[in-house]
Parts: sequence; C-alpha cells; structure tokens
Amino acid sequence: MRIAFYGSSLLSSYWNGAATYYRGLLRDLASRGYTITFFEPDAYNRQQHRDIEPPAWAEVRVYEATEAALHAAIAEAAQADVVVKTSGVGVFDEDLLEGVMMAARPEAIRIFWDVDAPATLADIAAAPDHPMRRALPGLDLVLTYGGGPPVVRAYESFGARCCIPIYNALDPETHHPVPPDPRFAADLAFLGNRLPDREARVDAFFLQAAALLPERQFLIGGNGWDTRPMPPNVRSLGHVYTRDHNAFNVTALAVLNIARDSMAAVGYSPATRVFEAAGAGACLITDAWTGLELFLKEGEEVLVARDGRDVAQQLAALTPERAKAIGAAAQARILAGHTYAHRGVEVDAILRRERARARSVPA
Repeated sequence: MRIAFYGSSLLSSYWNGAATYYRGLLRDLASRGYTITFFEPDAYNRQQHRDIEPPAWAEVRVYEATEAALHAAIAEAAQADVVVKTSGVGVFDEDLLEGVMMAARPEAIRIFWDVDAPATLADIAAAPDHPMRRALPGLDLVLTYGGGPPVVRAYESFGARCCIPIYNALDPETHHPVPPDPRFAADLAFLGNRLPDREARVDAFFLQAAALLPERQFLIGGNGWDTRPMPPNVRSLGHVYTRDHNAFNVTALAVLNIARDSMAAVGYSPATRVFEAAGAGACLITDAWTGLELFLKEGEEVLVARDGRDVAQQLAALTPERAKAIGAAAQARILAGHTYAHRGVEVDAILRRERARARSVPA
C-alpha cells in the first residue's frame, strides 16, 4: 500500500518532538512493504536544523509554506492508498486536513493521526465550529500517540468512527547504549523544549530539585531555556540533536521525564524521551501519571516522583549501582514489548483490516 503522510517534519526534530515517533513507525512500515511519501513544510527553520537526510525507506517532499505549494502537495494525496494528516503540522493545518481528505480516492483509507490528543480535544471541546467536528465523520480512523481510554472516549463522543492509540516506542537501531560523553556530565539531566504547558512542571520537578540539592549538578537541554534564569548548579545546553540523545541519556546518573500539563492530566501518554532513555539503559525518574505501569514498573524499571522534593530525595539516595540496575531493567522491558517493530505490527494489522472492511462495503 502507498501511504501519503502529511506531518510536521521527518527530517528535523527542531521544535518537533514527534520526529522520532514518525521515523520509528514509518521505517518499520516500509520494511513491511509499504511505500511512503512524507510531505513536510519548509517552516520554523527545521530544514536548517536537520537531524537526518532523506532516508532510503521514505520519499520526503519538502514544500514551501505558500498556498500554491500547499495545493500541489495536497493533490498528491490522490495517488495514495492511505492518506494520513497529523496534528501540529504548523502550516495551513485546517486547509491541509480538509484538502487531503477531499483529494483522496474514494477507496483510500483516511486517517487523522494525533500526536497531541489532549490539546486537540481541548480545542475541539472549546469550539462548536472546530474543523475537526466536520472532518471526523469522513475519517476511517483516528490514531493517537497516547491518551489511552480517556482519549478514545473523547474522540468517539465527537463522532470518530474508530480511535486507536499507537503509543510511542523505541527504535533500538537509533537509541541504544553508547559510551558516556563529558559534554553531558551531570547528576540529573532533563531534555525538553520550553513550552507554556510544561514550564510550571519543569519549575516544580527540575528546578526545585536543583535548589534542594545545590551540591549536585543539573543539566537541561532543549529549545527556549536560554532566556530563563537558572540556579548556579544548572547548565543549559540549548537544542540537543537526535544524534546526541544516546550520549545525553547515558552520561548523567539519572535522566528526568516531565510530562506536559495536558499529557499528565489525561495519562497513558509516555513521551518519546521515556523510550529513548530506556533504550540507552539510562536510569529514568519520571513524574507520576496514570498508565505508567503499562510500560515500566515503579521502583524496579523506573523511579517515580510526585514533586520536586521527591525528585531530590530519589536522586540523593541513588547510587551508580542502583541506577545501572534500573536502567538495565527498563531496557529489557521496553525491548521485549515496546519497540517500533511491535507498533508496526499493530498499525499493519489495522490498515489491512481497514482495507478489507472497505472492500466488503457495497459500492
């Protein structure tokens, strides 16, 4: 089957946390015989901050952020068996959603793939005329990268025929143990862009812990933190390219995961960083959220904190030996059940089922 995939970017993770998710899933689907064309706009300086060049397993079409280029990209949807529009493309999102679904052939599978379902659902709930309300009845599937039962129920209440979470996962070919790198030396490291619905939780879980442990060294990576005053024991790196994530994760004694407000409230939304850290064998400390037990076991495969004081206590008590044991246990758990090969099996089965369903429906 030919897939036309309209997303934010496959080539760059710059202000684009979904890049690893797209790469892992689509590379696996390509290995299963799917032909993939990924359409991404030239926007937000992402093409100037590429992590990868166009891969052999997908054709990448970079289009200018203009209406003319948009319409040309939309027209390509007519060539596909599966048409996917993701959330958060960032350029002409409404026009792109309506356009590609209209351009798709009648027998094509139409999918909206939501990589920030809590935010999308909040927007839909707040706007009776939201374009998703019009689009949902015409879609075959809504796939999400998290959210679990609450997100499924919400999408179905808005008219989705079928909503299925396809969770983040690990690509062991790209995220794995490497030697430590002195650039990332720290007791606790956190990687995430500065976003309005994350900053307060970074204050509470990361910066408060740093203030409570002034003798320990803390490291923060991601866009936007350069203008934020930091305690003297916190070092800010700026954007960390995907190629450096393994070294970032393995070098510190522990790495911290902090969900955004909406993701924490809904639960069942493990960030890509959770799987990257586990794949590298890093010791992960995460904020608490519903559904964590589906992926990692508290106390054995991951450490869980309810606030910054918890983070500080976990870190103060953590020995290198225990950190290594937790990281190894997390890596084994994720490799056994949460790789993109596992997710690819799920998506392949879903697409084959949808194709069979469409063929069984009388014209």
